[in-house]
Amino acid sequence: MATAPEEERRGPVDDRSVRPGLAALAQGPALYDSLGLLAPAYVDEVSGYRFYRPDQLEQARLVAWLRRLGMPLARIQVVLAAGTTARTAEQVAAYWAETEAEFAARRDLAAHLISYLSEEEAAMPAAQPTLAIRYAARSDIGRHRDRNQDTAYAGQHLLAVADGMGAGGEAASAAVIEALKPLEGTLPAGSLLNAMEDAVREAGSAVRDLAAADPGTGTTLTAMLWSGSQLALVHVGDTRAYLLRAGELFQITHDHSVVQALLDEGKITPEEAESHPQRSLLLQAIDGRSATEPDVSLHDAQAGDRYLLCSDGLTTVVSTGIILDTLSAPGEPEQAVGRLIDLANEAGGPDNIACVVADVVEPGS
Repeated sequence: MATAPEEERRGPVDDRSVRPGLAALAQGPALYDSLGLLAPAYVDEVSGYRFYRPDQLEQARLVAWLRRLGMPLARIQVVLAAGTTARTAEQVAAYWAETEAEFAARRDLAAHLISYLSEEEAAMPAAQPTLAIRYAARSDIGRHRDRNQDTAYAGQHLLAVADGMGAGGEAASAAVIEALKPLEGTLPAGSLLNAMEDAVREAGSAVRDLAAADPGTGTTLTAMLWSGSQLALVHVGDTRAYLLRAGELFQITHDHSVVQALLDEGKITPEEAESHPQRSLLLQAIDGRSATEPDVSLHDAQAGDRYLLCSDGLTTVVSTGIILDTLSAPGEPEQAVGRLIDLANEAGGPDNIACVVADVVEPGS
């Protein structure tokens, strides 16, 4: 049996008091090492237990705690690279804020489903006051494309962006929006999610006819349906929806892309994702061929909220920080939309750009 170098045999600490906190690391996959999260000083060849030097224990504990929070490995890399303790704390706080926002959305959906399935919703008084929205929508060809395959739409009840692909991409993105437009009529809150799912199925049928003539045709879709104080969200692909609330920006959709899957699994870092050769490869889209399983969720709105729906023509070239600053600036939705499109074009405009901005306001304001 091979023996460890003399320094490693003396240095590693088999501290029983910290083993419970490090158990996941001691028995976890070698992926931790390959990502550079925490390379053990010595691995016992018989037990597989990983030993760490005294100066590694604090980082080992931190990695274990972050994993207990459910933080993906790639996000842990970002936290560990923060440098100072204060910056590390800021990174953890930011992650937890995002987690709570996602949990709140799932909690609201669960409450809605429980109420609906219990047939109590009709008898329950409205939980929240009726609100209104102000909105603007625009798409732009960008600076390097010969046609615009993005479609943006905003109305009294429906907000949507779609990013077409393939020879019939322009027609496909327009077709899915047209399939959703009948939802502009007033719907009770209990019907929002079902109505959205039905509309996506109709959109799939429309794209199927287009794809029959032009194979490879398809589109992404991110859309919101408004009903007084609630928003039903449907999402397929890598178009996105963001919520600006109380000065913080939350991404409330999850990309259906190869790169996002690799990030979720901790196989690449956010920095690697930015230049990954498969960054435009989607795992799911409305293409009329494969079964589409959109993400659907229900969100409670608050006066003062600002929503952004956009295509990747914006998010691949404009940072989240700049998007936050732009959405936070004073002005109407039309001004925010114009500025975001200008920023994407100033950054090179490599793709079409679609943006919808909607503000939640008190009625009559």
